[in-house]
Amino acid sequence: MLLHHDGHEIAFAAISRADAAGLRRARRVFGERLALRPDVRSAALRSRVEALAPDLLVSWFWTTRLPMSLVKAARLGGIGVHPSLLPRHRGPDPTYWAIASGDVESGVTAHRIEAEYDTGDILDQERLPIDPGWTAWQLARALDRPSLRVLRRTVARFARGEEVAGTAQDPALATSAPAPDDEACAICWSWPTERVLRHIRALAPAPGAWTEIEGACVIVLRATPAASFPSALAPGEAVAEGGVALVRTGDAAIVLLEGEIEGEPASAGALAALVASGARAAGA
Repeated sequence: MLLHHDGHEIAFAAISRADAAGLRRARRVFGERLALRPDVRSAALRSRVEALAPDLLVSWFWTTRLPMSLVKAARLGGIGVHPSLLPRHRGPDPTYWAIASGDVESGVTAHRIEAEYDTGDILDQERLPIDPGWTAWQLARALDRPSLRVLRRTVARFARGEEVAGTAQDPALATSAPAPDDEACAICWSWPTERVLRHIRALAPAPGAWTEIEGACVIVLRATPAASFPSALAPGEAVAEGGVALVRTGDAAIVLLEGEIEGEPASAGALAALVASGARAAGA
């Protein structure tokens, strides 16, 4: 919508999510030019785009791979905007990896679309310091405005007829950012406290960092370092003290502040009660 507002002619628009914000407005503005979740590999879509003969294909957080036959249907090829400072964190979940890796800054990158994800020449970037307390969701929200600025700036350069030269990415600096599977979302209690806390923030609020307490699946959404803890605890062992649950890590312990127990919201008190229930059962 912003590119339309900037005066660019939108020959065809596609949205990858049925719950995308602004869908109703897009339908009013673009009418039959709008497609919802089209099959980007279909010959029919490629023929439609080729017939339109667009100058530029633009991808803003499109969620599937775009075939190069579709990209090359545009006279100037295609550009995308990725929520990381490429070549760092190439892949579908860069905000998780930025938080989990302890990065002090992130950013957005406008780049050429190539056959391999996130490998094309860099056209523009904006950097953003990462607040140490942010979750991946908060980082993603903070990157929204910079990503739109970079997108609009880059498209405007093409529209003015500029020669938009890119900078090749250095493969030696590239890191991968795959979406973590369920196993990767588990909390490894032998990790140092800081790594455990980053892991929790990186997965909050969804899909969530999980562990098992007294046979129940617990997702930890907020936690903080424990000021003190029983030294006899082994990593992964928990105790309820002062109305909160403490869990031993590889080098110290954390306090569980908020989470879910078997899919239901759980306060710090509820998490402590779950831990205490095991102690009562053991002493019964």
